[in-house]
Amino acid sequence: MVKWLLIALSIGVALLLWRITAHANRNLPKRGAAAPDFSLPDQNGNWRASAEFRGKWLVLYFYPRDDTPGCSEQAAKYRDAMRDLEAAGAAVCGVSVDDSASHAAFARKYNLPFALLADRRGEIAARYGSLLDFGFLKFAKRNTFLIDPAGKVAKVYLGVNPARDTDEVARDLNRLATI
Repeated sequence: MVKWLLIALSIGVALLLWRITAHANRNLPKRGAAAPDFSLPDQNGNWRASAEFRGKWLVLYFYPRDDTPGCSEQAAKYRDAMRDLEAAGAAVCGVSVDDSASHAAFARKYNLPFALLADRRGEIAARYGSLLDFGFLKFAKRNTFLIDPAGKVAKVYLGVNPARDTDEVARDLNRLATI
């Protein structure tokens, strides 16, 4: 009896995860498509919109939670690469479903010089195919989008490794920005 309950529970969890993943990937912007617009508050409470980044490259990275090990590592890597990314003509924005106050504490703790956008309802993460929505609990998937100066998706990085994301993005940015 217990064996059958465990099998049924496993199947139910697998179906739920498949449904969530399949739904999110349906909205994933494709390379060459217009990047979905956004307007979200940053860690300082200032509203930041996609339109302000037109004319420059934008690294838009989604991450699950402020001040967790992988998210802290990824943010610190972007912080340390900012001089090179800016020299290549890029801005960086991190996005999660945490609120602006959480983002502010995270940015202060790690000295982050870029915008952390608060997508509290997960609407922008969903538009980028980067939301895990369990109904009562939401997380952004760890995906990164390199958006060109015209506002088109130049590259999509899915399920990125926080230790390597910045290096991959910087390499591709340098290659694409010179084309």
